Amino acid sequence: MMASTTISGTGSGGAEVPKIVWNETQHRFETEDKKAYIEYVMRDNGKVMDIVHTFVPSSKRGLGLASHLCVAAFNHAKSHSLSVIPTCSYVSDTFLPKNPTWNSLLYSEDLKSNI
Repeated sequence: MMASTTISGTGSGGAEVPKIVWNETQHRFETEDKKAYIEYVMRDNGKVMDIVHTFVPSSKRGLGLASHLCVAAFNHAKSHSLSVIPTCSYVSDTFLPKNPTWNSLLYSEDLKSNI
């Protein structure tokens, strides 16, 4: 059976926060229906999480899912004392500029993998 951990948050203003699941075997965080996800690669002997791809299907865009996926990944990195490389352009160009408090987890502001 696949190892997974459920990561959920509490909504504010009545907005429901989607349940995000850590799919450790596939190296991603995903919505319960597995349709939206953020993928990562572990680097530097498991000390660095390189976030390489974020995907939200067109039918679910505009709901803030990509941001919720990023928060789940960054919370995981923080709780496991990991640094983050934001190779995914959504993470580096959209999420982090809007959520600068996560910058403290970055491995290096200009280091991106060549994937």
